[in-house]
Amino acid sequence: GWTVDNITADAATAVDSSPLFLSTGISLAQVSVCVWAQDWPEPDKELLEKYEGLKAVFLKRLVNAWEKAKDAIQPALESCPTGGQAKEIFEEMRKRPRVESAIKIIGGLASELEPVVDKARMALLGAYGHYLRPYIGEHLDKAITNIKPVLDTVLPHEG
Repeated sequence: GWTVDNITADAATAVDSSPLFLSTGISLAQVSVCVWAQDWPEPDKELLEKYEGLKAVFLKRLVNAWEKAKDAIQPALESCPTGGQAKEIFEEMRKRPRVESAIKIIGGLASELEPVVDKARMALLGAYGHYLRPYIGEHLDKAITNIKPVLDTVLPHEG
């Protein structure tokens, strides 16, 4: 069955193997830096603004969906005996030093990789704008415009 000791042992194993994850992350970062180190066309300002706008709306949709799901599930978990037990296990795990260390390592790794991800994003947008947009840009724009009403119904971006 599920016990605090079993779950914390699994978490400790995951944290003990964090040097493996760290070295894998560093290797991936080195490879991605090599791939993205070459010069790519800069995305034009209009494409960059359009991308940022779409990204912001998409993130709002995800946050809104998460909040609605959490609001719908929370009462059920609170009334269920195993829901309270799961919450206690989760809270106890978060207090463990190894779990706290793993969270800090993952957060640090994410902040270290942010410039690489930004450079890759800019390179992809530049390559898309230069090589693909003249051929598929209009079709992609129509597809995005056509799917917005569906997304507004299924996954609204405003509460």
